[in-house]
Amino acid sequence: MIRILVAEHLPLVRRGLVASLDGESDLEVVADVGSAEDVVPAALDLQPDAAVIDVDLPGVDGLSAAARLGEKVPRCRVMILSGQPNPGHVKRAFAAGVLGYMSIQVAPEQLAHGIRRISSGHRVVDPDLAVAAIEAADNPLTPRELDVLRLAAGGARSKEMADQLGLSVGTVRNHLSRVICKTGARNRVDAVRIAADAGWL
Repeated sequence: MIRILVAEHLPLVRRGLVASLDGESDLEVVADVGSAEDVVPAALDLQPDAAVIDVDLPGVDGLSAAARLGEKVPRCRVMILSGQPNPGHVKRAFAAGVLGYMSIQVAPEQLAHGIRRISSGHRVVDPDLAVAAIEAADNPLTPRELDVLRLAAGGARSKEMADQLGLSVGTVRNHLSRVICKTGARNRVDAVRIAADAGWL
């Protein structure tokens, strides 16, 4: 029996996933949560074999939740589900130790098969998406530049970013200038869009 944790913020979709997976004779959903913050505590408590995580969880995104899960409960294999699969997100997911990445629109039997595969230590990803991920440009931004850009994406001003990151306003502006230059953006809003489209955020 493969014990599964499901993390999906939309209640109707979450219930559908739970019902579909519980309908398989060798799969059992032992926990379902609606936020990224609940993933690790539930996994630590219940020690599932696999986790199915929506990439678009609010707040901390699904990829960040998967990375934390990999650190805290390394035996739990992760399948990411995405409404709009993105090559950059696939690269980020695999870099974080995720084994599976599928569209949320796959047939239930495909998802069940994918979970069995990742539970055996195999990678599962749509072939076209895998090729696109290989061809996608590498992220040119440093971890600190990404920190600044994530705050900018949330609407923070330079002073707020400086306070949150423990930097001077001048340093924050320098980071933003480098981000805009590296992404070829017109401004910080454009840089956020470019980075999000590439799956770097």
